[in-house]
Amino acid sequence: MLSFYVLSLIVTAKAELLPGSCSFQESTCDYVSDPGFLSWTLDPSGHFITVEERVQEDQGKAVLLGPDVDQQDWSCVRVVYQVTAGASLQVQKRTDAESFDQVLWTTQSPSDSWLIASIDLQNSTETFKIVIEGKLGEEEGSSVSIYEIKISDKYCIECAFEEAHLCGYTNQRNRYMNWRVGRSDDADGTGQYMYVDSTDTRSFQEVAELVSPMTTVPMSGCLSFQYQQDHAGDHLFSLFSRDRAGQYQELWRADLPENNHADWSPEARVWMPVQVDLKAPYPIELVFEGSFNSPHGGYVLLDDVSFSPEFCHAGTEPTFDPSIANCDFESGYCQYVQTVMGSPLWRRVSVKPNIYSAGDHTTGAGSFLLANSRSSLQSGYFSRLSGPPMPGNQKYCLKFFYSLRGLSGADQVLSAYLYYRDGTKQEQIWSQNEKIRNVWIAVELTIQSQKNAQVVFISTCKNVWSCGSVGLDDIKVTLGDCALLASSLSVPSHCDFEAGLCGYTQDKEGDSGDWMLARGPTPTSYTGPRGDHTTGVGHYLHIEASVMLPGHKARLFSSSLRGSREPQCLQFYYHMYGSGIGQLSVYLQTGQENEDKLLWTSLGEQGISWLRASINYQYDQQHQIVFEATRGASVRSDIAIDDVIFERGICREYAGDHIPQLSLSGDNNDIRSMTFK
Repeated sequence: MLSFYVLSLIVTAKAELLPGSCSFQESTCDYVSDPGFLSWTLDPSGHFITVEERVQEDQGKAVLLGPDVDQQDWSCVRVVYQVTAGASLQVQKRTDAESFDQVLWTTQSPSDSWLIASIDLQNSTETFKIVIEGKLGEEEGSSVSIYEIKISDKYCIECAFEEAHLCGYTNQRNRYMNWRVGRSDDADGTGQYMYVDSTDTRSFQEVAELVSPMTTVPMSGCLSFQYQQDHAGDHLFSLFSRDRAGQYQELWRADLPENNHADWSPEARVWMPVQVDLKAPYPIELVFEGSFNSPHGGYVLLDDVSFSPEFCHAGTEPTFDPSIANCDFESGYCQYVQTVMGSPLWRRVSVKPNIYSAGDHTTGAGSFLLANSRSSLQSGYFSRLSGPPMPGNQKYCLKFFYSLRGLSGADQVLSAYLYYRDGTKQEQIWSQNEKIRNVWIAVELTIQSQKNAQVVFISTCKNVWSCGSVGLDDIKVTLGDCALLASSLSVPSHCDFEAGLCGYTQDKEGDSGDWMLARGPTPTSYTGPRGDHTTGVGHYLHIEASVMLPGHKARLFSSSLRGSREPQCLQFYYHMYGSGIGQLSVYLQTGQENEDKLLWTSLGEQGISWLRASINYQYDQQHQIVFEATRGASVRSDIAIDDVIFERGICREYAGDHIPQLSLSGDNNDIRSMTFK
């Protein structure tokens, strides 16, 4: 039987540490505590750094700032950590050009032992800092501790299995069958490797799984490793990818001995090289699986897992780019086409902001597609809109917005289908059930098909009396499962108010009203939105004019922003519907001047659409953004905001754009002010 060391008893091997790495043996290296928060403390034993005591009741966060790192190539950050009793831990990346830190990884799961987080960092030309943020829980004994931070110039899935932490690879523990660490002549000479031995088998079809760290950024290329087998005909050795939903996909399986012409005798000890094309556009982990049917099934050895960003084979198709299926219809139909066989078409239209009919979802004053419009109303027809073909054997997240228009019935007037390219029967994947009018409703669908397919939107008009108009806008396709994408890392610079105020706070001294979190219509008729901008059925912030007096103000402060020498883009959606609407303004507050700097303002009624505002500004010192709403002359003065986004650089589209003040009279109020394109 092979000699081995159980995973928990492996020997520690030292490795060269790159800048930004620290073992916290005798010092904190170049890591320092942010003085604005709790302090991290080096443990008296000198082996880790920790935060475990609140100084004040409301101060439970500690921020650890790393040194400047100038690592331009792909790198892997490994953090050995422990959190207890309701605490949480985040690893962030900070650059001078951003006002917000990028969240790389986060956990709230308590543990009674040291765990390893592996985080891939893509190629970068910018100097950055690693920022560690620990938050204590409310429970007694809550703590956050860091044992080691290591930055290496490798991909996190690469491993030679020479170090104590095994590069974050874990044995998926089985009662009998487990991957273990062997030490003798490995693929590079003398060293460590992983192995699984059939002598541990106790029942039929025992399986041992060795699992890599989960990838954290999209990657594709050539995965390489080496392996040995004994009694290869009596077991299976396979490689799978596994996504966060637990779905497996086989990437490779070892050939039977008669197919690879290798000498598998124990004396030969042949290391076989393997190369596998890997496409990981969303988080996956590698699973090396050994399956045995008896105690006499031999063994499998594994070593030297490596990765290259170039595919192994020149003919491999690149990872499909799903963005070709994205369209906001501002400049045309993109890759969407219609079947022209005498049927009325989807028509591209725009609506001037007015108080009767909502505009598009993208900007509130742009273009969208409309089916069953008055100009094309016919009974018993189908309008088909077909998207671009998408390769099979892939998982997609399809998101789009639809809006019911007009006054007539609208039961299931819109459906989505998958049409298979081989001509087989189509599959319905969604049908409209919501009946809310003049609100853009978000739909998210996870699509997975083994065949090449295309998404087709079908609008149905059964008869003239039950045929409602329906709008379609902002179609977006990404790779991955919608549920997993929605639960992925939060983006501090984006706030849709679905999980609260995102760090925004009310002005308790300088105003006379509050911003309120709401869902659905506001309490007062003929003012305020009917739904939010994010999904149509979610949350937004608004001022409730019925509890304020004319001229009263409500001020909302962002969290403190670091500032940047580069331009920043602030983008948000606002809603100003009501005959008594007052004013909405956005200010820059620096704390160094007597007055806030006005960045943007809008006065008076703007119609029933959510309108997009884009503001370019630059300030290189600490500051805050202030949203100030002023109540107008009557209770019909509810003002709302949603989907606030800060981005680096000039606003990509409609830079500096602001919907002009509109005179809501004459043709602008007429539902017939729709423009067909």
